[in-house]
Amino acid sequence: MDLALLRTFVTVHRAGSFTRAAALLGLSQPAVTSQIRTLERQVGRPLFLRQARGVTPTTIGDELAHKAAPHLDALVEIAESGLEEDSSLRSLHIAGPPEFTAERALPALSELTGEDGQSFALRASFGTAEEVLEGLAAGHHDLAISTVRPRGALLSATALCDEEHVLVSAPRWVEQIEPGTLRRSDPAALERIPVVEVHESLPFVVRYWASVFDSRPVRPGTVVVPDLRAVLACVAAGAGLAVLPRYLCAGALGRGEVVALHEPAVPPLRTYFLAVRTGTLAMPLIARAHEWLEGAAARWC
Repeated sequence: MDLALLRTFVTVHRAGSFTRAAALLGLSQPAVTSQIRTLERQVGRPLFLRQARGVTPTTIGDELAHKAAPHLDALVEIAESGLEEDSSLRSLHIAGPPEFTAERALPALSELTGEDGQSFALRASFGTAEEVLEGLAAGHHDLAISTVRPRGALLSATALCDEEHVLVSAPRWVEQIEPGTLRRSDPAALERIPVVEVHESLPFVVRYWASVFDSRPVRPGTVVVPDLRAVLACVAAGAGLAVLPRYLCAGALGRGEVVALHEPAVPPLRTYFLAVRTGTLAMPLIARAHEWLEGAAARWC
């Protein structure tokens, strides 16, 4: 059985679409379709059910993917090691949201490189939950940090830690809030304060309002910037209020650059998951990095 056909098959299985698999493989969609048809002729059974939006694996397709995927991943491991000038220097590729990966995961893994005498190289990329999980499934990353638990059997995930969200602003905005209103869970007093967010849909603010105030915010974003670290900088400069992870704004809170506008009895939380391709924890470097991040996360919570 042709390994190139198996690689294409596993990529389609993980991507759930011929079109997405073609983009990940750098092939045309007709080429991917042709390769899958060739493999189906060799196997003698259909491997996918074609649907209006993507494909669904048959039971035979699922069985083949579970048998083939770990071995293909191991071959990639061997190939990557062989590409290094020093074959003992293996690269670990991690992907995740920019702020959490930069502030939490990368410093922890950098400690591991020192712990292991710099026996591996570290490579990182940032993206949305959908992007990093798709890249993991396609074999572009070894580990992925996501706020969405992946579905399907080809990716497995471990809950890494919970992130507490805090409603913050610069101190001068506190004067705009009528005393006692927030203790009554009344967000009306906040309507005069501009909103700083990462997206026009106000994902953090909407989630906070729904969880704490059982309502929706009425004010659109005044400042929208796609990085929580930039949101924090804007808030500290007086641009308005924002909902931020406590780990990210703890220093600014301690220095008095921002203040918590509300301290609910049960703060909103968001869970981060550490995901791998099923079977790759048998690889020593990925297993060590996974274990190291889990240990670090126990200190973050």
